[in-house]
Amino acid sequence: MIIKNPMPLTKPHSPGNSVRETGTAWFKSERGASLVEMSLIVPFLGLLLLGVIDFGRAFYLSIEVQNAAEAGALYGSQNPTDTTGIESAATTDAPDVSGMTVTTSSGCECNDGTLSASPCPTPAPACPVNVVNYVQVTTAATYTPWLHTWLIPGLPSSMNLKGSAKLRQ
Repeated sequence: MIIKNPMPLTKPHSPGNSVRETGTAWFKSERGASLVEMSLIVPFLGLLLLGVIDFGRAFYLSIEVQNAAEAGALYGSQNPTDTTGIESAATTDAPDVSGMTVTTSSGCECNDGTLSASPCPTPAPACPVNVVNYVQVTTAATYTPWLHTWLIPGLPSSMNLKGSAKLRQ
């Protein structure tokens, strides 16, 4: 016996009907699936973006703190006794950093970097080569991230940023 018109396993597709009939009965449409996926992913992408911005700010401020120490040391190499001017040069170089502390020290050392003394003693250290004077400026600031430890475990609540520069005269 030959069957000329076998019964189809799926319903024929009619124009205007976008429902797939081949899946399970409870899952008839895929419309809106991308909206649900996007609504689940967007918060994570936003949190990732905030994290990148926050760490970018931390790196920017650490560069500012280091550059401030270098600016203070540069001023101090020309005016070693003007500690107020050294601190002013450092703080002026980093206007975006609030609460930055600047400490200065000066001294002398051997030309090869050995026998360093701060302050320089009255008889200069006995060096095999020349004795040189130096100015050292250290800057420090505290950075508080936007994303606190309650949002990302393991992230510190504050970061200590430090900069140091030492120039010889």
